[in-house]
Amino acid sequence: MDTDSPQPDAPLPRSGLRTYARLLRYVRPLWPAFLLSMFGFILYALTQSAFAGLMQYLPAAFEGNTLGGSAVTGVDTLRSWERRLGLDQAANVRSFLPLALIAIVTVRGIGSYLGSYYITYVARHVVNQLRLDVFAHINTLPAAYLAQRNSAELISLITFNIEQVAAAASTAIKVIVREGLTVIALLGYIFYLNWKLSLMFVVLAPFIGGIISLASSQFKKYSRRIQDSMGGITRVAAEAIRGFPVVRGFGGTASENARFAERSRYALNQDLKLARVNEISTPIIQWLTYSALAGLFWFGLDPALRGSMDAGQFLAYITAASLVAKPLRQLTQVNARIQRGIAAAESVFEVLDEETESDSGRALQAAPKGAYELRDLHFRYPGSDEDALRGISLNLAAGETLALVGRSGSGKTTLANLLAAQFPSPPNSLLLDGEPMESLMLTSLRRQIAFVSQHTTLFAASVRDNIAYGDLADASDDAINAALAQANALEFVQRLPGGLDTILREEGDDFSGGQRQRLALARAFLKNAPILILDEATSAQDAESEALIQQALQRILQGRTAVIIAHRLSTVEQADRIAVLDQGRVVELGTHAELLSKQGIYAQLHRQQLQA
Repeated sequence: MDTDSPQPDAPLPRSGLRTYARLLRYVRPLWPAFLLSMFGFILYALTQSAFAGLMQYLPAAFEGNTLGGSAVTGVDTLRSWERRLGLDQAANVRSFLPLALIAIVTVRGIGSYLGSYYITYVARHVVNQLRLDVFAHINTLPAAYLAQRNSAELISLITFNIEQVAAAASTAIKVIVREGLTVIALLGYIFYLNWKLSLMFVVLAPFIGGIISLASSQFKKYSRRIQDSMGGITRVAAEAIRGFPVVRGFGGTASENARFAERSRYALNQDLKLARVNEISTPIIQWLTYSALAGLFWFGLDPALRGSMDAGQFLAYITAASLVAKPLRQLTQVNARIQRGIAAAESVFEVLDEETESDSGRALQAAPKGAYELRDLHFRYPGSDEDALRGISLNLAAGETLALVGRSGSGKTTLANLLAAQFPSPPNSLLLDGEPMESLMLTSLRRQIAFVSQHTTLFAASVRDNIAYGDLADASDDAINAALAQANALEFVQRLPGGLDTILREEGDDFSGGQRQRLALARAFLKNAPILILDEATSAQDAESEALIQQALQRILQGRTAVIIAHRLSTVEQADRIAVLDQGRVVELGTHAELLSKQGIYAQLHRQQLQA
């Protein structure tokens, strides 16, 4: 069973109004398009009332008829328009009404286009900027935060969640504004014709508002669960697809299918619950609306309650009141989409509200010498109950090579990340050239460190772009080829059909593990930084390639401070000193020969590798 399924009663942060108000900040630069959209929707809404108003002239075709004993006085109004338009009495209804109807439909079409296109224009620009902001913000978050969050869930946030915001900001806003203005225009018209009869809609307003409020809270709750479950679906799918050799090799297809089905079933159940609430609330509101219309017929047919309205005005009144039902239904149905958008926006703003990595230190004015000093260094990951590093104290001279060895989980990678400024260091515990590292600007510091992690990172770009990456983008082909040669990668790159222009597949999957590692090493060699940190950077090499890389390392390590982590002790035998870590502590420190003579943990690891 998937242990990280969303909890059914997870709290829902912040209010919808605050979230929407924050979204509106993204609209400010687009206000001309937004106002043009509003103008279009106003035109659309007014045409609905104008269409209802045309109905009062239909009884003029039957001059002399009466309704409820009242004379049809709409003829006088029509003849007044005839005189203004220069029409004769014979052409009254046949000429005026069709022309008026065409004019109304024309204006309605123009209004619909202006409103719909420009609200979509605004919404897509808002969503695009929101997506850019989220991605840029994620790239500034602390490494500890990113290490805790699943990458698939963050990808789902950028894709699925933000698209839910798009639906709320385009289709939903279009319906709210267009249909909302239509309802206002129609209600204004019927109040103008007979305000007493129209009070029936006022009586029903609190009931309709209560139903919408209750449904909104349910929509938001289920929408939040749907978005959480989509992150889980993305994660499970990504793990199964990336890990297909293990899935198939160990017969895990059925279990992965079951795990994915469980996540998908959870999302399906939440979708159905949301649909159930929507499909219950909409008919109830429709029933209330048509009950009001029934009441209008009942009271409106009574001459005493109808007042001074003639037959044409009453027909126009009933038409306008009937037209309220459709936009009101659309307003209630769009509520679910709005709440999904609000829930999605909340999850997006939660990430945007995460504090970025603090980088307020002093910028390095010159390349550091590379002398490290560790003073009783302790480090604990956020949310952990135990220290990953416990009281490490040692000095690393400029130009010295230090190797870190030890069993898995001993703290080697954590220490390497701290030395490489990937994580913020505890105050006054880690010094570079005598200066606390927390007082130095991280971006400036990282430019002076070439770091190759144990997880090889390659991008779906050309070999050239992968080697000359970021700050190295201006490197010449000669410099790139030299770096590839140092990493023993030039020969296989030259054999590629496109050479340096060959495009890599996702994470360089078209290359072997050893080839990917050599490309990552070439990137570090090209940087030519005064500090070099290698975390298991040669683990995927065969014996021949490893020997050639050892020669390259000996060349590049000259005059540089280097920290090397390697499980293969043959890789670190030539290091100036070797630190053996165990449970976050340095338990042995010395040269290869000194540590062998101590017959401690290092000597035991060495014997095990020789036996293997």
